[in-house]
Amino acid sequence: MGIQFDAQQKIFHLQTKKTSYLMQVVKGKYLVHLYWGKKMETPLHPANALVMENTAFGANPNRDDKSYTLDYTPQEYPTGCSTDYRIPAISVLYDDGSRVMDLAYVDYQIVAGKPALEGLPATYMEDDSEGATLYITLRDKLKGVDVILSYTVFDEFDAITRSVKVVNQGQEHLLLERVASASVDFETMDYDFMSFPGSWGRERHIERTSLRSGIQSVESRRGASSHQNNPFIVLAGKKTDEEHGDVYGFNFVYSGNFVAGAEVSHMYTTRAYMGMNDYDFAWNLYQGESFQAPEVVMVYSAEGLGGMSRTYHRLYRKRLVRGKYRDEARPILVNNWEGTYFDFDEEKIVSLAKEAANLGIELLVLDDGWFGVRNDDRTSLGDWFVNNEKLPSGLKGLGDRIHACGINFGLWFEPEMVSTISQLYEKHPDWCIATQGRARTECRNQLTLDLSRDEVCEYIISAVNSILDNAPINYVKWDMNRHFSEVGSLKLPAHRQKEMPHRYMLGLYRVMKEITEAHPDVLFESCSGGGGRFDPGILYYMPQTWTSDDTDAVERLFIQYGTSMAYPISAMGAHVSAVPNHQAGRVTSLKMRGDVAMSGNFGYELDLMTFTEAEKEEVKRQVTQYKELREFVPSADMYRLQSPFEGNVTAWMFLSEDKADVFAAYFQIKGMVNPGISRMKFTALEPDAFYKDVESGQIYRGDELMNIGIRVRFYGDFQSKTWYLRKSM
Repeated sequence: MGIQFDAQQKIFHLQTKKTSYLMQVVKGKYLVHLYWGKKMETPLHPANALVMENTAFGANPNRDDKSYTLDYTPQEYPTGCSTDYRIPAISVLYDDGSRVMDLAYVDYQIVAGKPALEGLPATYMEDDSEGATLYITLRDKLKGVDVILSYTVFDEFDAITRSVKVVNQGQEHLLLERVASASVDFETMDYDFMSFPGSWGRERHIERTSLRSGIQSVESRRGASSHQNNPFIVLAGKKTDEEHGDVYGFNFVYSGNFVAGAEVSHMYTTRAYMGMNDYDFAWNLYQGESFQAPEVVMVYSAEGLGGMSRTYHRLYRKRLVRGKYRDEARPILVNNWEGTYFDFDEEKIVSLAKEAANLGIELLVLDDGWFGVRNDDRTSLGDWFVNNEKLPSGLKGLGDRIHACGINFGLWFEPEMVSTISQLYEKHPDWCIATQGRARTECRNQLTLDLSRDEVCEYIISAVNSILDNAPINYVKWDMNRHFSEVGSLKLPAHRQKEMPHRYMLGLYRVMKEITEAHPDVLFESCSGGGGRFDPGILYYMPQTWTSDDTDAVERLFIQYGTSMAYPISAMGAHVSAVPNHQAGRVTSLKMRGDVAMSGNFGYELDLMTFTEAEKEEVKRQVTQYKELREFVPSADMYRLQSPFEGNVTAWMFLSEDKADVFAAYFQIKGMVNPGISRMKFTALEPDAFYKDVESGQIYRGDELMNIGIRVRFYGDFQSKTWYLRKSM
């Protein structure tokens, strides 16, 4: 495994546990893509070398070879304004007005391990023996611009990451107008394009369509990765399903504007690409300056969508998420938001904490409304000092009282925002994202702070750290409840205005890095109106994300199923909320709500004081059950068994790393008359092993569970059943 270079054929061979990725230098100049798929041990046979066939209107950059045209060449990093008329990976504008970039191979370097990306989140290695990184330098000789392609091979985690660094070694200033982090050419168009669109309260639903001529793409222009599209796309074989067939996944480790897509050419080849969105982007590079693009995580699986997902899950759990809570069990929490909204005081919160402790819950989270003079959503964002009218004991006093109940204390922040009715805005109206002379559009009665400014970042770091340093806070929910508008910075000069969105992200990452590193024992959960910034970039700093503001059990089946395509359940916040549900208006049983939420970081979001005695007993049962399950489920392999997007039933299961414990869940949305026989069929078990149902005591053989299954019969809408099986000795 690792990275090999065949000097004779000039072929780079990247190997992971199950995959190979091949590139070759041809014509002494062009770096071309040869293969990405199942692992190969032997060098490439010369008969399988790149064969060029010129096409009508195909221009020939090499006069001595009329068969060679860039319009058909599978370039590893294609440029614009050349004879390749497909989507370029990079576009530049020079001071002389020219836009042509002619990149030629220069050299390569292989280093052990994985160096960090300056100022950006990225996957990592704990030891250099885990893999290696290949740097390939391409150069535009005329302009003196180097493009350094980075490829990291995770041997055991079975993934390849890519990123790009552009270095201006020349004498001339240039404007970088587009820089993709990855571009991969495929020989055919025989794939389906999968994306994960949605909206607020309906994040990451699954869309799968056949590739067609032209471009299919998804993007965000909102200043965040967004509810509307996720920075994750998949190319899947036409017959690929959950456990069979070829799959190619691309996931962007970035939280801002992005674009990802696939272009089918006139020759029926496919170019997949992913990177920062070139919409409203440009970056000035003067002599000696460089630009580092974010990382793309690429996963190939011959074992269907499930195989791809499990690879992403393992990698992200162990080599993206960091800190104490990477490996520690997450607490069961109750968040007061849907229970009280802004209508609370100290005594109500303490009463809620006492009841939570009685039920076995471990953490109370105080959501929006504790600061400034905030009794609704019109004021006080940015004024991070306690509302003494609501909380006369202050945060320290309240935290001490909650801890005295026997549970921990969490707090909500929205540090990137400012209310126009606030002390901060009165002092610094220039600190928000704005364009001179234009009206400032509010969303949720708030504006976005300009994190491209150092002084704004320093204010946020100081304000949040001050709260966390002076109160016994164990958890932080970090929210972001609007997207950019009137995009600009009142500090940046005119020629740098298009740098603002990316500078904002660099500022945000700096803020998150400094605050989380200053408080290593605090569990941070990110949020953006729910799952509006559920991406690998944020997970690098905060190990879990509030999956969606929609807490309805049925809606969550779709949301959590789609989210699991790339992201592990250890990253998903999932809560039991009140009925009728506050978003969908639906009434589901407390049991079903609990069963859905257990497939995530489990908690409650309602007024515990309204529970009947029977409901309290059910909550105690759920809490006890989850405390057992969290010992293995967050780190388990997930198998999606039946999709809510394809029928009335959803089913999934989790198999522990040592394959000794199984948790499975089966959900029916609509009841039916005379529904026929339904069975829960397990997968990936040991056929000859015996598994004991912890609840019923029944013992089953593995082959019986997989081939016959367990019969399931429901009556009525919104029904669920779970099984906890343990392998018998």
